[in-house]
Amino acid sequence: RRCPRGLRLPRGARASWAGVTAFPPRRYLLYASGDFVKVHSVNTEETLGLLCGHADLVTGIQLNPHNHMQLYSSSLDGTIKLWDFMDGIPIKTFTVGSKLLALYTLASVEDSVFVVIPKMGERDTFQLVSVKLTKGAGQDLEGKELSVVLDGVGASPKQIAFGREDSYVVSVKDVNLQVYFFKQKLLNRFSLSTAKTKGGDNRFSCVVCHPKEDCIATGHADGKIRLWRNFHHKKAYTYSALHWHHDIVMDLAYSLEGTRLLSGGVESVLVQWHNESSCQKDFLPRLGSPIECISMSSDGVLCCTLHTDNRITIINSNLRFSRSIQGLIKSRDVKTGLVVDPRTKALVLNGEPGHLQFYSLQSDQQLFSLDIVQRQYIHQAGLKQSDLVKVAFSARGTWLATVEESEEVADPELQLKLWFYSEETQSFALNTRINTPHDNHITDMCFRDMDELGDDSLILVTTGRDCVFKVWVMVGDSDPEAHQSVSWSCDFVGSYHNYQATNCCFSEDGSLLAVSFEETVTVWDSLTWDLKCTFCHPPGNIRNICFGRLTCSKYLIGATDYGFLCCWNLLTCALEWSAHLNVVVLQPDPLSEHIAAVSWLSKESSLFVFKPSEPWPVYIQRNLCKEKILLAAFVPRDEPEMISSEKYLWLRKSQLFFLTDTQELMTLSTKSLEERLTPSSKQLAVEESLPVTPFSVLLGKHRRQQAQEDTDLGKPVVHNRQEQASPAVKELLHTPAHVLPSASFLCTIFINSLLISKENKSAEEVADEVEMESEKAEDESDEEDVTAMEQEDTSPMELLGEMTCKLSKSQEKELRKIRKMDYSWLSAF
Repeated sequence: RRCPRGLRLPRGARASWAGVTAFPPRRYLLYASGDFVKVHSVNTEETLGLLCGHADLVTGIQLNPHNHMQLYSSSLDGTIKLWDFMDGIPIKTFTVGSKLLALYTLASVEDSVFVVIPKMGERDTFQLVSVKLTKGAGQDLEGKELSVVLDGVGASPKQIAFGREDSYVVSVKDVNLQVYFFKQKLLNRFSLSTAKTKGGDNRFSCVVCHPKEDCIATGHADGKIRLWRNFHHKKAYTYSALHWHHDIVMDLAYSLEGTRLLSGGVESVLVQWHNESSCQKDFLPRLGSPIECISMSSDGVLCCTLHTDNRITIINSNLRFSRSIQGLIKSRDVKTGLVVDPRTKALVLNGEPGHLQFYSLQSDQQLFSLDIVQRQYIHQAGLKQSDLVKVAFSARGTWLATVEESEEVADPELQLKLWFYSEETQSFALNTRINTPHDNHITDMCFRDMDELGDDSLILVTTGRDCVFKVWVMVGDSDPEAHQSVSWSCDFVGSYHNYQATNCCFSEDGSLLAVSFEETVTVWDSLTWDLKCTFCHPPGNIRNICFGRLTCSKYLIGATDYGFLCCWNLLTCALEWSAHLNVVVLQPDPLSEHIAAVSWLSKESSLFVFKPSEPWPVYIQRNLCKEKILLAAFVPRDEPEMISSEKYLWLRKSQLFFLTDTQELMTLSTKSLEERLTPSSKQLAVEESLPVTPFSVLLGKHRRQQAQEDTDLGKPVVHNRQEQASPAVKELLHTPAHVLPSASFLCTIFINSLLISKENKSAEEVADEVEMESEKAEDESDEEDVTAMEQEDTSPMELLGEMTCKLSKSQEKELRKIRKMDYSWLSAF
């Protein structure tokens, strides 16, 4: 979801709706992810394109039934866009104005689509309306002509379906079912009992219509599937029931011919019903997580399922698993925080229960998932199980430390594990397991970042509610039968006045360790473990601490839960400055001196970026988003980004990501909203970005050789600047033919682009013209001499077949001045 103030959702953060379309010999999967629509190749498992242009969450995508190379998309921004999805070009944008919650297209209706919008003046009430798509020459058009089809519909796209040959539309909500017949303009309503007898729950969850017959299949909250027939009559209707799911039926889908019905739910099992019989059914179990949506391809060869863990599974028609697309897993609670893997620059956080997911923001996919707890997770409410709570990487990413604990509050079961990355297996292997490293919950841990010294200087520090911090070091294993040469053991235990240890961090050079004990920050020497100094800023406990970096390494920053941000000078051991700010997140940039502080006040999150050595922030963004930001992380860029705006220069080397309390991952964009929403047709690739082929390499080499030969022979190399600088020519050559306007419209633009303007003259040309006019009278007498001299000079050169070098205007002017000078005084010599 796109938020104001430059926040945007990363591309793979959440898949909201899926659809498959097939074209021989290739198949494409199109699905909405945040405010983008992604085009994915089923065969090569590559992301082929990204449709960018919506300013808010995309709520529906549908193929154009009259042109399967085009796609309709709807969004909460109130617009419907028609795309050429293979070229990534928006063809038309229709502004409806209202929030669009679902989108449907019919083959029988050419100039209209159907959308679900909120009903004006009523809360939580929605309507199914028909939107007439006006025709016009421009790209941005109005779609204000709305016709109400059904009132009181559900907001979910799964609660509306269109029947055989688009003759009727069905809507379900709560225990009510509506059928509206378009030709007869007849509306039939049916209701089920609201009583929950014998564990039954008749509330509707989804609906789908048979493609060849007048049959409606509905899913219910108690796991039943009802098949409705003869619903043209209000009283003579009938229905039969299919029952296998023990909980809510999340979605239904018919095959292309209607001979098979697919259903999915919380059991993570795809059920295939044959001939609408409860006796004939097949199963595809162990799909990993509950099924949210089911979609069939247009040729019936493939189907795909969207799961609650943000994964799309592609399945063959014979109910065999084909492949899956894994996005960022939405965990129940991100206890580990947002951590960056130094090796891959992947974002590391909680994934599946007991697992650690490595998510690449560059390639927009999950790299791998590491099973930390290594126990079978039981999906049962109220059961206390172990989960992953803390993660830390060494500076080079070769060591990984994890903490897992049970959900028991009074006496938790704790385990500290140290993992070593193996280059051979390209994965982390468990090196050391430490049972009960602390007597109470572990609150924080960190490695000493001394990259240049190697693994021999590695130190791990953990803090706990047992009022101590512990230092763990590597020791050699003397056991000859041991599988590894090193292991980890405790080297030092520190405390301060029996206060609970809450946070810890090392200085940039690793010489100092800061540990917070409730209201006090203590600073320790990492070599001798002597207490050097203490800082405090009562009232309130210390919530976050971090050291400054680079030129600001002499500062220590801390935030209290009473709303104060403090900066202490380590050289003078005094408070440098403090600010009254309710900081909930304090995150330093590892590649610069900047520190990002996120505050929460009056139900809005604000961002402050500052250098500890400067009294004023370098960047302030109030009302960043309405959700509370819980976590943040700076992810280093592969290459420093070229940023034109000075206010975003602090984002040049790293990119800042946020995680909100609704578990939405967002990033701060350096581009304005207009730049981000620029249509793809305005960002077409030029020749330099085209794929390199053997012919293009050969042709480019030949041109460079020809240009070099011309330069060596003294020939002037003429460049067609007008052709290179003409946007009209680029637009004409790169825009697909079926998107271009008529030739008569393009002719004027093309001809005008070839004309050379005479109005815009440079300052040098104007000055030369003025000077030439002022000297015109005195130059008339010399014109014949100059002409004769030029003819005498050039005739021999022309006879030799060589080209002359024409003098510039300034050189001619100097030559005239030399000729006018009086040299008669030389006769005396």
